[in-house]
Amino acid sequence: MKVILRKDVDKVGAIGDVVEVAQGFARNFLLPRGLAYPVTEASLKRVVEEKKQMAKQAVRNQEMAGEKAKQLSELSLTFVVQATEDDQLYGSVSDGDIVEKLQEKGFNIEKKMILLDEPIKSLGVFTVDVRLHPEVVGQVKVWIVRE
Repeated sequence: MKVILRKDVDKVGAIGDVVEVAQGFARNFLLPRGLAYPVTEASLKRVVEEKKQMAKQAVRNQEMAGEKAKQLSELSLTFVVQATEDDQLYGSVSDGDIVEKLQEKGFNIEKKMILLDEPIKSLGVFTVDVRLHPEVVGQVKVWIVRE
């Protein structure tokens, strides 16, 4: 059975592809979940229109992420922690701690968006990358100061 994919489907195809699949797969999986349309002239036009809308939405999302990155670059987070005499922390500041502070400041950031290789374990000023969009990475300044 030939179908037009509305969304990317692993090991089948990408959005807008016309693919030949087993009739049962199309009838029981793709069509009920809204992942594909049967091949007709109207559905071809519909998929083209959906692609245009998705492209516009992707541009809007990227612009919004750019604005959020600008706001993050103007922000600085301060963590007051206990430290040893040689400026090593008793514990560490992790990506989870940074997410909590960002959420307190009104940013809707998830832990997986923080690009921190390892927790911060010393006093100082650090620049932490935050992936807001696949093509946009913002930076936030993190100050670690002694209690």
